[in-house]
Amino acid sequence: QVQLVESGGGLVQAGGSLRLSCAASGRTFSRGAMGWFRQAPGKEREFVATISGGGGLTRYTDSVKGRFTISRVNAVNTVTVYLQMNSLKAEDTAVYYCAAEASASTWSIYVRGDNYAYWGQGTQVTVSS
Repeated sequence: QVQLVESGGGLVQAGGSLRLSCAASGRTFSRGAMGWFRQAPGKEREFVATISGGGGLTRYTDSVKGRFTISRVNAVNTVTVYLQMNSLKAEDTAVYYCAAEASASTWSIYVRGDNYAYWGQGTQVTVSS
């Protein structure tokens, strides 16, 4: 069983920063792709960023390029994925979800949610304008 636990969300003023964390445990999949998605009220879930299992490949949705940075730390029994969010805007307000793929690929990255097998419970990010 895989568990993903997000933390770091909160309320911040526009222009501010937050760092989200996602702690993954339960099985050895440190080389699998992981991603961040978000869902705003009344909208569909959307892709934000992804990082390959080895950390060498990343991809971002256009609206966050240059402002958000995804990174990861692979330990023996756990993986932690971070999303550093700078220059936050009101339109970044959403529930942010961490996701992990089921396989142990080193160089794959995915922007589609259905490529991910495991999801966290989400953390709320609210940006006031």
